[in-house]
Amino acid sequence: MPGDQSLPPTGAAHASALSDTLQAVVIGGGTGAPVSIRALLALGVHTSAVVAMADDGGSTGLLREHAGVAAPGDIRKCLAAMAAKPDGAWARAFRQRFSYVNDHTLGNLMLTALTDATGSFPEAVKLCGELLGARGRVYPSTLENVQLIGVTRDGQHLCGQATICASDTALARVSLVPERPEAYRPALDALRVADLIVLGPGSLFTSIIPNLLVPGVLDAIRENSGTRVFLCSLADMQGETWGLSAAELVEALIDHGMADLLDVVVVHEPPTHHHTGNATASFEAITGETIGSVAARATRTSPIRQVVFNEVLARRIEAHGPALIRRNLVDPLRPTWHDVGILSEVLEGIMDACPSLRKSKTNSRG
Repeated sequence: MPGDQSLPPTGAAHASALSDTLQAVVIGGGTGAPVSIRALLALGVHTSAVVAMADDGGSTGLLREHAGVAAPGDIRKCLAAMAAKPDGAWARAFRQRFSYVNDHTLGNLMLTALTDATGSFPEAVKLCGELLGARGRVYPSTLENVQLIGVTRDGQHLCGQATICASDTALARVSLVPERPEAYRPALDALRVADLIVLGPGSLFTSIIPNLLVPGVLDAIRENSGTRVFLCSLADMQGETWGLSAAELVEALIDHGMADLLDVVVVHEPPTHHHTGNATASFEAITGETIGSVAARATRTSPIRQVVFNEVLARRIEAHGPALIRRNLVDPLRPTWHDVGILSEVLEGIMDACPSLRKSKTNSRG
């Protein structure tokens, strides 16, 4: 992506010395988690991802329905972000989408075929990671066939991740069916030992929170002695968070079990001279991408709104306990995306400043 840029040589050398022993876990999915993965890998941090398994739209939904496979789409995106050569032939082929074959991606088909060949979805993920030379591990939060249920702020009940994304009203709560799916143990192990846990950025109710609903995930985060960071979204592009402020996004996490578990919240704060014209353009005009389905039809005719943040909301976030970091995080070429280079600098600053991370580095070096 345009924001994928290496840190300057001095910064890169410092980052390597700073973080060569640190373990980070990104919690999320969709297009957001890969941004954090790339930012952490640019710093030389050993990076894993714990990914939601509730996706039921598009290629992933078809494969779940017809092949009985665990949701492959968000796993595929994280593996591609971890590829040794993200722009190499294998990674590009892995991302390739075939419009004439139900819009499936090769990566989704490979994960499905390898699951069938090995009898194990985790083994399929591992083999695809080896093929790509992935610089980290990707873990599903559960292997069970889960469905996401949502309740909007005006009381509507919605079933399924794709339907929730198309909501006309912001969500209040989500839950899983079955309510208590079994967690994937290696995901819990990674969360317990991580020096840094990064939630997001990305779709709050459909990519991040579904992981927290799996029994054991919140306990693993609570048992973790590292630093827990939430990267707030830049803009509303989907119905699920439409109109919610930065403080309301943080409070939604708290309402779903993260009370007293957030150490740092990172929020986009544009410079005072920021021109907001791009933020009112359609998603398709800004990104050149098509996002399909009912949600997309509504979005294309509606402005994208920047997530509201101001001094009152800043105090509201800080009242919940986390430190607040404000930066202009926007990728100038894709204003709804975080700039990977800037995000790397922010995460480097967090690692450099947090006592728990300094202690981890000291202990690891004897």
